[in-house]
Amino acid sequence: MIINTELEQKGNLFPSKIINFKKDVDTLYFSTDNDVVLQLTVLRDSVLRFRYSTTGTFGNDFSYAITKYASTGYNHLTIDEDDEFYKITTSKLICHIAKEDLRVSLYDAKDNELINQDEVGFHWEESYEYGGNIVKMSKISNDGESYYGLGDKPNHLNLKGKRYQNWVTDSYAYGKDTDPIYKAIPFYTGLHNKKAYGIFFDNTFRSYFDFSHERRNVTSFWADGGEMNYYFIYGPQMQDVIESYTDLTGKPHQLPPLWALGYHQCKWSYYPESKVKEITSTFRKLKIPCDAIYLDIDYMEGFRCFTWNKEYFPDPKRMVKELADDGFKTVAIIDPGIKIDKEYSVFKEALEKDYFCKRADGPYMKGKVWPGECYFPDFTNPKVRDWWSGLFKELIEDIGIKGVWNDMNEPAVMEVPNKTFPDDVRHNYDGNFCSHRKAHNIYGMQMARATYQGLKKYAYPKRPFVITRSAYSGTQRYTSTWTGDNVATWEHLWIANVQAQRMAMSGFSFAGSDIGGFAEQPQGELFTRWIQLGVFHPFCRVHSSGDHGDQEPWAFDEDVTDIVRKFIELRYQLLPYLYTAFWHHIDQGRPILKSLVLYDQEDVQTHYRTDEFIYGENILVCPIIEQNARGRRMYVPRGNWYNYWTNELIKGGKELWVDANIESMPIFIKEGAIIPKYPIQQYVDELDIDEVTLDVYYKKGKEVSTLYDDANDGYDYTKGRYSLRTFKLKGKENELIIQQHKEGKYTTKYKTFNLKIYGLPFEVKEIQLDNEIIDIKRLILDEYSNIVIDKDFSELHIIGV
Repeated sequence: MIINTELEQKGNLFPSKIINFKKDVDTLYFSTDNDVVLQLTVLRDSVLRFRYSTTGTFGNDFSYAITKYASTGYNHLTIDEDDEFYKITTSKLICHIAKEDLRVSLYDAKDNELINQDEVGFHWEESYEYGGNIVKMSKISNDGESYYGLGDKPNHLNLKGKRYQNWVTDSYAYGKDTDPIYKAIPFYTGLHNKKAYGIFFDNTFRSYFDFSHERRNVTSFWADGGEMNYYFIYGPQMQDVIESYTDLTGKPHQLPPLWALGYHQCKWSYYPESKVKEITSTFRKLKIPCDAIYLDIDYMEGFRCFTWNKEYFPDPKRMVKELADDGFKTVAIIDPGIKIDKEYSVFKEALEKDYFCKRADGPYMKGKVWPGECYFPDFTNPKVRDWWSGLFKELIEDIGIKGVWNDMNEPAVMEVPNKTFPDDVRHNYDGNFCSHRKAHNIYGMQMARATYQGLKKYAYPKRPFVITRSAYSGTQRYTSTWTGDNVATWEHLWIANVQAQRMAMSGFSFAGSDIGGFAEQPQGELFTRWIQLGVFHPFCRVHSSGDHGDQEPWAFDEDVTDIVRKFIELRYQLLPYLYTAFWHHIDQGRPILKSLVLYDQEDVQTHYRTDEFIYGENILVCPIIEQNARGRRMYVPRGNWYNYWTNELIKGGKELWVDANIESMPIFIKEGAIIPKYPIQQYVDELDIDEVTLDVYYKKGKEVSTLYDDANDGYDYTKGRYSLRTFKLKGKENELIIQQHKEGKYTTKYKTFNLKIYGLPFEVKEIQLDNEIIDIKRLILDEYSNIVIDKDFSELHIIGV
């Protein structure tokens, strides 16, 4: 093969003919005459694992990414052999393994259509500098094929024609094409012929992905060490692929507390205590809802983790309680660098227990960060993680901090050439001892894991809330995240929108950006437009460096403050809608944000859209990302949609102009949706809510919506004490029927629903509630057919004239 010859000239090696095959339950082994072995495991009918060895044997099978709760099992498995290939068939997939060279071809079992096939497939190159192999895989890229995923890459949603690498990196003020940055999520979804599949390359070394960049019809991925170990996940729907990947790498271990979905305010740095109180009291004075206030590194004594600067914060326990009494939860930063200081108890204990990372020849890894010269805990050691989790007792249990924010955990190191640990640093890696080349991408993940364990222990019976900057696949099990040190520019507003969508596509929905930009200072218009986007991201936080001016909602002019307040209030009104979306996320792995291609992959017009997205299941959002804009063209996907502001019903499947002055942005509601809303609160649980509004959008046809409730915190929901309401809407020319099905043992505090019905095409003649005609006069009827009924109704039947 010509390509093989070209690659061989570059030092690549290839498998040869299969000489042996054996089967062990769900795992197949294909051995070649040059010691290459392919281990193929059938995890599910739609999920296959491909693992290659070049020595005839495999090392210990260990992964930080794969959860022990991943679903396994299949409905059908047969293995056949002919002259050219082995054929493995499940109910979803047909896999051919070529006898000549181990190349893989994958087909849809229903129609035998080719989904994905190797180009030269697995090959490798010996690494003479470090030992082991540079492992490589190349796949054929089909005409019109598109690619999505890879985490927080600050570029177009569609990865076609691009090349990226995964090496978590502190990337202050990164730009549109900066690569790599903070996350390493080596998972992508491919789409062609209206069918989607996913590939998760579970290799923590520095890895690379080329989506037809170097060669037009070839997509490839490779890593600087470790195994060629990847999972193939078939849809054929993109949402199925993402849900299966999230099942494999883990859904969040629990729902976030509801307050964590509120609005958060952060700055580097709010200190001393008087400044913190000034900020929080201004929120309450101006009636701008806010649930969390953040303390950056200046709350510490000399930037030493787990300490307090007593000059700035003389009595942190009192302060935190007073903030809590005013509805504010305090979130504190914790970095990995531990200051070298023999009088510092955390340093002394870790030194005595030998918990710090070491260089290859024995000395501790030393690097400069905010406290000065530091050592760094080896979070890949389970003993270190247990020790680290125990350090949170005072911060969480005694002082009352409600959340912890892990920063600088790539790990970032100042004043060294590569801004991180040298390659020769050694790690425990849960008993699979290795160098930093292998552990770098998961260092921040394991720090976040240890932090999560500490908060779960000491915040109990409340739920933990952790944020991390660095992440690898699977980190979503423990923590939320943000997209790092962005910049106050219009380009970064566009980037923030793309990154949040891409993170959701990559199994990590609980994400957001530094609203307004971390570096530099936004003007009022940019800040306003960013707030309008940010309130529709699962994690909603304003954060700035503080070097360029103030960035609170009132830091601009009164008009900006009023608009920002309005959109933050909208965030709080939609909390039950967002909380329900989180329920579906942790229950099924369903992404909370859906790019248009994820929403409707069959419409090729969606394949290159970056701006519009679906929030939850039923709300279409399109931010304004250009200065001085008073509207924009946007693509509305198939179906009928109500303009949120005007209630005008429009037909989708086309691009159109939408007016949106500075006080609004394009928001549309899916026809037939039922959107739950709370009354406006200044913080979660400020009010005893006795009525929930249901915005009902009429549709001629059928639609299903849900509403999830629990105690907003704690773990009782895991014991069945939750409320999940399913609303089935059925509209006809002169009728609207809404049926409710309830499950769960939780009794909600609210007693009634206030139904506001939009788009009703007829005058109301009669209303039946649970088969009884009710007196319309005693209902509150306005232009939107406003109806107040008992929350536990079974069927509402509205009949027209």
